[in-house]
Amino acid sequence: MDAETDTWYDADVATFGDRLAAGREASGMSQESFAKRLGVKTSTIRKWEDDVAEPRANRLSMMSGILGVSMSWLITGDGDGIDGPDVGSQDSDLMSLLSELRVLRTDLKAKVEQIGRIEKRLRAMASEASHD
Repeated sequence: MDAETDTWYDADVATFGDRLAAGREASGMSQESFAKRLGVKTSTIRKWEDDVAEPRANRLSMMSGILGVSMSWLITGDGDGIDGPDVGSQDSDLMSLLSELRVLRTDLKAKVEQIGRIEKRLRAMASEASHD
């Protein structure tokens, strides 16, 4: 494994939904079959994989068992999980684009967090101003 493969699903470059979809696909299951095994609707799996909703802890435990990965890996990307794709056999232009996309995703995540901090400060300032 190289560094690119090792970090493919890290928290700063992949979401919970990315890791869930990758684990499901690596297990050879469709969203429908995975949903059936978990006892949920296919739309629920889709929402989890699209990072629109998050499962409860009991479902996380079931998922990690079914997929053969740790709950920690599903949540953070750390721990026992699946390897990233073999980048050595891929076209260099494709890998360059994927790397660029991963950098953009990381930057975007940092900017969203920065926006959240600024919004919080603005709300606090507005609250102080309304009490004066």
